[in-house]
Amino acid sequence: MTSRVLIRGATIVSMDEAVGTLRGDLLVEGSRIAAIGPRLDGVAAETVDAAGCIVIPGLVNAHMHTWQTGLRGVASNWTLLEYFKHVHAGLATVFRPEDIGIATLVGALNQINCGTTTLVDWCHNNPTPAHTDAAIAALAASGIRAAFFHGSPKPDPKPGERPFWEVPHPRGEVQRLLRERLPANDGLVTLGLAILGPHYSTLEVALADFALAKEFGLVASMHQGGGPARTPDGWERLDAAGLLGPHVNIVHGNNLTDAQLRRFVELGMSFSITPENEMAQGHGHPITGRLRALGSAPSLGVDLESVLSGDMFTVARMALAMQRTLDNADHRAAHGTIPETSSVPVREALGWITTRGARMLGMADRIGSLAPGKQADLVLLDARLPNMQPVHDPVAAVVMQASLANVDSVMIAGRWQKRHGRLRYGELGQRLADLSASADRILTALDLKQAA
Repeated sequence: MTSRVLIRGATIVSMDEAVGTLRGDLLVEGSRIAAIGPRLDGVAAETVDAAGCIVIPGLVNAHMHTWQTGLRGVASNWTLLEYFKHVHAGLATVFRPEDIGIATLVGALNQINCGTTTLVDWCHNNPTPAHTDAAIAALAASGIRAAFFHGSPKPDPKPGERPFWEVPHPRGEVQRLLRERLPANDGLVTLGLAILGPHYSTLEVALADFALAKEFGLVASMHQGGGPARTPDGWERLDAAGLLGPHVNIVHGNNLTDAQLRRFVELGMSFSITPENEMAQGHGHPITGRLRALGSAPSLGVDLESVLSGDMFTVARMALAMQRTLDNADHRAAHGTIPETSSVPVREALGWITTRGARMLGMADRIGSLAPGKQADLVLLDARLPNMQPVHDPVAAVVMQASLANVDSVMIAGRWQKRHGRLRYGELGQRLADLSASADRILTALDLKQAA
């Protein structure tokens, strides 16, 4: 028998234009939303009294290297260059498959705890299939909806080895994953590619990797920025080859030219920015405003828990505040006064961590907003707590006041993964102990524990 859950009497911020924002009920049947309305009567279902609560779509963390969960805080004082040196060329090289597994599991559980229901796990520390399999198994065990973006390690080359920027993405491994581990595109864990892109690889590698993603119909995501490009004219060459389109996702993009951004928006490409980390590590100003000027918008991600927290509410506020700051400064410079009104409304910022993330993944028909027929991925926020009362504008309350403390319950595909403030995952204490032991071994191996 299909399970039914009726969430009654909540303020529903649907992020769907047809449904809107209302006070009412939401019915879940199985894994999907069956109905939303002011009052749903005559329904036989498990009833949840949500009076005083706000229901929002599950948040989408569009970019995170979840394998770094055990390194929390280690890189908080490092610039991007120090991060490359100490993490990719250092700490990453001593990770075993079990280290990847426990970090990914606890990182995914923390995302659920914070209200994220869809995680883009950008895994670029998988030197063997065993590392990859451990990450995928951990995502599945956590209960989160995840897009596993398969990447590749970036160590310093040893004598006689080709550097990572000359090595194409492993076609055989992609085929294995599609055949054995993630054969369907309708499960909770799906596959994407975390490729190098023209900024971090040769032209030959970039052409091969983009063609691979297009052949298998996978999202191709890549970092853009962080020093000189290895292929300065790479984007133009990829465009000429017909390899760009809506399936291409650019992460960061701080150093893209206006002409490049304009062309990429025309092609329907997506952008995932990580504003807090970009400001902290030296990437440059987030490109939020530049995208808005072109009629586009970013999705947002945490990026690195080795640097900062995994809370997407904080990420949204950081992105919003930074763009308002830039806009206010431009207005002052041009007119000598404070603007008459804010340049970016809070509803738009909530879209960056819901609907825009869904669009980036090609899942806007399934997630990112609340509407009948969509997946029941939702968050129940307790707005009765002191940090949110009184609620005058529910969207503003969510974006500007909500925090982990308010995340009462989290549902993914119709199943409660967090309820009444507690994760439903068993043996969490043991898993945290496992994570601590893994982190101690990794940091000690490279004599970084004391420095951290």
